[in-house]
Amino acid sequence: MALGGNPIFNGKNFRGATQAPPAPQAYGQGYGQNYGQAPYGQNYGQPQYGQNQFGQQAGWNAGQQAMSSEQLQDLYNRPAAGPADAGRMTFDDVIMKTAACLAAVIAGAAVTLVVAQGLASMLMLVGALGGFVLALVNTFKKQPSPALILAYAALEGLFLGGLTRILDGMFPGVGLQAVIGTLSVFAVTLVLFKSGKVRATPRAMRFFMIALIGYAVFALINMVMMWTGAVQSPFGLRTSVEIFGIPLGVFIGLLAIGLAAFSLIMDFTSIEAGVRAGAPQRFSWTAAFGLTVTLVWLYVEIIRLLAILRGDD
Repeated sequence: MALGGNPIFNGKNFRGATQAPPAPQAYGQGYGQNYGQAPYGQNYGQPQYGQNQFGQQAGWNAGQQAMSSEQLQDLYNRPAAGPADAGRMTFDDVIMKTAACLAAVIAGAAVTLVVAQGLASMLMLVGALGGFVLALVNTFKKQPSPALILAYAALEGLFLGGLTRILDGMFPGVGLQAVIGTLSVFAVTLVLFKSGKVRATPRAMRFFMIALIGYAVFALINMVMMWTGAVQSPFGLRTSVEIFGIPLGVFIGLLAIGLAAFSLIMDFTSIEAGVRAGAPQRFSWTAAFGLTVTLVWLYVEIIRLLAILRGDD
């Protein structure tokens, strides 16, 4: 599994579910006794004193004889139990639960897009704060909670809907462009991952972590300067600083989109590892939650980059 990426997949609960536990060993097995060796003073295959050698399987034989040949043939013809029948996580589970989370995001966004502007701004703030809190709760929760995960998705929808309404009002069309861009990046990364052309290798992970830490430091400094009034631009340093006549936010935005796209690759890697290891089915909600977090981040970065580009026209 790709470690160091999405903290949702790197938590000990999901990561532990993708690791097969060691086979249990009977107490005292192997201590002073070789495999298949009979106890001291007893020959291999010799029954103990007073034990009927052939009576041990009497109950099994009786149960076998009670079943007709048709019943035995029916049991033989039945298909083997698949991962879903055994309560294991499958790709279909992850797809369905991710679709449910995205539906909740769309429903929340629809609310802030149709209500009055003042109410939409308030709901946007509620969605941002509530989504952040539930993101932390779901990340560190021992067992995934479908209700809390869907609630997180709905709150993020409120935030994204309010953000889209503001930016689309300033720069008409960026909302639709951001949706198309997000879906396009998701589709491309999925195709590249399935083809094996892009993988979360340890070397790529090191570059990712360095770039992610640098981006986080920049975002924190930019936010502080905007709050303190050190910069008056609506996007802070992203638009107030230019390099060769190009706003700094363009370079930062492209970097952030690349980080979010690579984070999707790591999410796919973690999900694949979970399915192969036979993780419990409930962790498909964790996988859906992780994908939703990454897609929300990707959408925010794309619509912000589009707004910066439109504002520089």
